[in-house]
Amino acid sequence: MLLPKAEQRLLETPYGKAIGAAYRWEGGQYCVIHTANGLVGCGVFSIECADEFNMAFAIAKGTPQVPLLEPEDLYDAKIVAVSQAAQQMGISTGMTGLEAVEKMLTTPAR
Repeated sequence: MLLPKAEQRLLETPYGKAIGAAYRWEGGQYCVIHTANGLVGCGVFSIECADEFNMAFAIAKGTPQVPLLEPEDLYDAKIVAVSQAAQQMGISTGMTGLEAVEKMLTTPAR
């Protein structure tokens, strides 16, 4: 059995540094951008769980035709769901992933 491909790297955004990660295996993948205040990720993450633990999550969703494979793919992807903690940072659906990252990187820590 093959192990999944796993990558993690430093992202230099216009708003500060973040950690990007991408994982791929036969039949699936996901990617995420981690900041000190929360994450911008693909549709694999659970808003309900984020709310239960008061974590700031902003979720974008790819499609089978245009999957989100690399963390940088999240920059232009539209946010489709946000946790309550992310809403308190000013993050809302319809923003781009990079706009959500900006809010997470420029909002003072809770």
